[in-house]
Amino acid sequence: MSNTHVASTIITNEVLRIAHNASVFVGNTNTDYDSAWSKELAPGQTVKARAPVQFTTRDGETVSVQDITEGSVDITLQPLIGIDFALNLTDMVTAVGSNGVINERFRKRYLKPAGLKLAAMVDFRLGTIMKNGFHQFIGTPGTGPANVTDVLAAQVPMDLMGVPRDGMRIAALQPATNAAVVAGLATLFNNQAMLGEQYKTGVMKTGLGLDFAMSPNVPTHTVGPLGGTPLVNGANQGLINSGATDNPRANTTSLVTDGWTAAAGLRLRAGDVITLGLGGTRVESVNPETKQATGILQDFVVVSDVSSDASGNATIVISPAIIAGGAYQNVSARPADNAAITVRTGTASTAYVQNLIWHKDAVTMVSPEQALPQGMAVSTRSTLPDGGLSLRWVQGYDITNNRNINRLDVLWGAAVTLPNFGVRRTG
Repeated sequence: MSNTHVASTIITNEVLRIAHNASVFVGNTNTDYDSAWSKELAPGQTVKARAPVQFTTRDGETVSVQDITEGSVDITLQPLIGIDFALNLTDMVTAVGSNGVINERFRKRYLKPAGLKLAAMVDFRLGTIMKNGFHQFIGTPGTGPANVTDVLAAQVPMDLMGVPRDGMRIAALQPATNAAVVAGLATLFNNQAMLGEQYKTGVMKTGLGLDFAMSPNVPTHTVGPLGGTPLVNGANQGLINSGATDNPRANTTSLVTDGWTAAAGLRLRAGDVITLGLGGTRVESVNPETKQATGILQDFVVVSDVSSDASGNATIVISPAIIAGGAYQNVSARPADNAAITVRTGTASTAYVQNLIWHKDAVTMVSPEQALPQGMAVSTRSTLPDGGLSLRWVQGYDITNNRNINRLDVLWGAAVTLPNFGVRRTG
């Protein structure tokens, strides 16, 4: 192996390490994906993550063989995130010493800023995917969490859905929210080592069943323009089993609605959260195992922007799908005709912080290796042993200006594969 290749591998590994350690979201996702995804892929291609199978139970001795309905979630590879820069030959020659140690000046001047920038961009975009994929919504828009009750209440939806408390729950808080939570929890009983670390860093570490992280890349959500008094247009939309052995499954439902302002225009944005029904028409969530109603309205997240026509009609693609029977049942009933639609995410056209709480298995992230071009001065790639990001570094010589042109590329994709395993705590 040539010295140039060894040095380039060391540098690529270092940028990747910096990016991984600076990321809040990347390191807290499921990266244990199918080995078939590790082949060379390109932006825009789609891979599929298999969803867990669910079953119904029987009472008594007589066998009732049920249909096994397997599902999957598409993960679309995002456009490359890259950084391009030029270096003079002297900087490159002295970047890595003969002992394999990176020159500290080179590291601080080039590698650290590159790693931090890549981490910030991936975190921001991954956080947005999570925000738009988590349908469970807690809190009053405009009022962030500030005490132990707020933090514990944000985990209730996950507890109701049977999400394990196995040390893999994470809370990503926006800086102002983090400050309020740290101050609000400061007087609680805690061991001195944890209090000391909290005092030094100004960040909650581990407590209340969560690993806390503060991130300026926590997403915000801008509510759609709204307008009118929206209603469900047509009864019994969604899926229901046709018999005891039938287990219908889907990821989304296209909900037909009316009652929006009678003018063509945008009404809802991707990431808005709605509930269906009031009083006797309530569509409630159910326990995923017993299928008993929780007494809480089921939240649905809007998958893509929604516009009404001139008569105020609109079709809303929502997740999760409305499923009122079978092993995948997630609601107490399908919505009634003219059931009220309530937008939970806040006031029209207003932006709100979306602090995120999730279990590591809620989100699957892939970062396949990229093709290495030939004939370059440097062409190398690295992937961390425990998964996460894969980084490619390519370098070519600029003969006109006597310098090396460098490009760093990250290819990645992510999707919320277990929606019940995440919660948005508005602020």
